[in-house]
Amino acid sequence: MKQIVATPQEAARIVETYRVVKRSVDARQHNLKVLLTVLEDSDTFSDTLPAILQPQTSLTKEALVVGSGPAGLFAALTLLHHGIKPIIIERGKEVAERKRDIALLNRNEGLNPESNYCFGEGGAGTFSDGKLFSRSKKRGAMQQVMEVFHYFGADSRILYETHAHIGSDKLPAIIAAMRCFIIDHGGEFHFSETWHPALAAVPASLQQQHPVILAIGHSAHDTYRELAAAGVAMEAKGCAMGVRIEHPQALINDIFYHHPSAETVALLGAASYSLVTQVDGRGVYSFCMCPGGHIVPAASNPEQGVVNGMSASHRNSPYANSGIVVSIPFSGDAMQALDYQEHLEHQSWLEAGNNALSQYRPAQRMTDFVEGKASINLPPCSYLPGIVPSRLDQWLPEEIGKRLQQGLAFFGSKHKGFLTREAVLVGVESRTSSPIRITRDPLTLASVSHPYIYPCGEGAGYAGGITSSALDGILAATALAQRYEQ
Repeated sequence: MKQIVATPQEAARIVETYRVVKRSVDARQHNLKVLLTVLEDSDTFSDTLPAILQPQTSLTKEALVVGSGPAGLFAALTLLHHGIKPIIIERGKEVAERKRDIALLNRNEGLNPESNYCFGEGGAGTFSDGKLFSRSKKRGAMQQVMEVFHYFGADSRILYETHAHIGSDKLPAIIAAMRCFIIDHGGEFHFSETWHPALAAVPASLQQQHPVILAIGHSAHDTYRELAAAGVAMEAKGCAMGVRIEHPQALINDIFYHHPSAETVALLGAASYSLVTQVDGRGVYSFCMCPGGHIVPAASNPEQGVVNGMSASHRNSPYANSGIVVSIPFSGDAMQALDYQEHLEHQSWLEAGNNALSQYRPAQRMTDFVEGKASINLPPCSYLPGIVPSRLDQWLPEEIGKRLQQGLAFFGSKHKGFLTREAVLVGVESRTSSPIRITRDPLTLASVSHPYIYPCGEGAGYAGGITSSALDGILAATALAQRYEQ
């Protein structure tokens, strides 16, 4: 392999000529650089299918998989590889039906609590962007996840882009293809069905015959409470909450690509950013940045004011949005952490008009928020159901609001033009990750209180995105399979 530093124009030609294994953009200086790692003629490259796409033909045992997000789907593929039949239970609908419910939600025509941006086939990531970035150091395992997505239809660029992205317009078909593969090789899917945590109270001898991969996702608040009532061990964990901010994408291109030409933007795609600082001992940082994207309604129940972001594969919306959040160091009682999150989401709903069916969200111009002033009007926004002026600077908890004001002022001083009246803050970004961790044994990966339940993914508190959830699903299913073999 060899490393190449190229201009955006040169990089476009190199990608057509060489087999690229890694690509990233260095935008720290005014002269943009593209960093490439490519294979030379002497290099060998294996096109062998990832192991989890090589299922056994005879399935002699069974396991329940609760949830069909990335953790659940990759756990199911792993079980098939080990000769175990996965029976997947999903509270939401298949992606095709889920699309219709999301269309109604975007038109402000009502929320289906079981079929929305959080619940349904593929989990929260299916319709909220599809970014495949992870801080995991297990590059080999990460590459396997990318190869699986590519096998089921994702563009080959995800195999080498440092910040790989599939897109919310492409993921539904990929998720459906994964489901068909699992069914074709002996697995089962049951949609619009709920696994009741009270079943965790059955005798261990029965649990042993039907072990459970618990991949419920970070928004299953009702399931958390049922699990706690059933005696499943869990604890509060740190997470982050704040707002979603939106700028014109052209402004973000100017700031972070240093006034690029139209050709440069076409070659590199819409500019993104990653911002972080410390305010009064806590992190304030950008989260889930969506260049050329949209803000979407992410509530999973009525009377919740939650937002998230997404981008289609071309990232060609005129808007750029990102979560700007503050670290919340929860500890101790898991239900208190959940109560805090739910209170903030309910307050956001109240501030937008107190209408049970409405998906309006409270919003404030960025400069007004930082300066502590009311916004008389609001700039254009990609959020389809609609936004209403609100004093986020007054009703956000002080530990969040004051830190956000200082953090945004700092980002504006560091990146000229970022602090602008043309940007809008929309509340609230509260589902960055679960505030709860379902405690598991570090060796067996099983619940410390229920040894035949294997909690994994974002909902269990062990992941923070599509790829890390997929990796954790693989780990949990592998641990379950090894226990079966013993």
